[in-house]
Amino acid sequence: MRRRTVTAGSLDEILQVTAPAPATEQPAAPPAAAPPPREDHGLRTEFEFELPRGYVDEAGTVHRHGAMRLATARDELRPQIDLRVKENPAYLSVVLLSQVITRIGSITDVHAGIVERMYATDVAFLQDFYRRVNSEGHTRAAVTCPHCEGGFEVDLSGGRLGES
Repeated sequence: MRRRTVTAGSLDEILQVTAPAPATEQPAAPPAAAPPPREDHGLRTEFEFELPRGYVDEAGTVHRHGAMRLATARDELRPQIDLRVKENPAYLSVVLLSQVITRIGSITDVHAGIVERMYATDVAFLQDFYRRVNSEGHTRAAVTCPHCEGGFEVDLSGGRLGES
């Protein structure tokens, strides 16, 4: 592959060519109308969660609360062309989770490196959470009490045990 080099001249020439045109006084434009309020279609696109153990960052801070958005077709296709996934298909879930997790604690730049450093129990929780949110559209799970064998639902998105 050959690269072409394009010369644009000296820095002063570039600044002169790219300088904005001098402003001429024009009457102020009327303020733009506010965008219409967004309609709520009842579609929930982001789901809160609480990790069982929590992600421990470099400073030793534990982050347990986070949010995951619904996956798009692009989110599911992009890992297929990732070289790390091609070398190790098990890495697919790491790449996929890093794309749909919007925050963990105060961390908003969630990338594959962060998911790699999570405890296995938290990754398993997030994989199940992803499946529930994207396949079933909710975060509830049916469980059975080991003592009375009564069935009930719990919300996996977090909160304290026994609360829903």
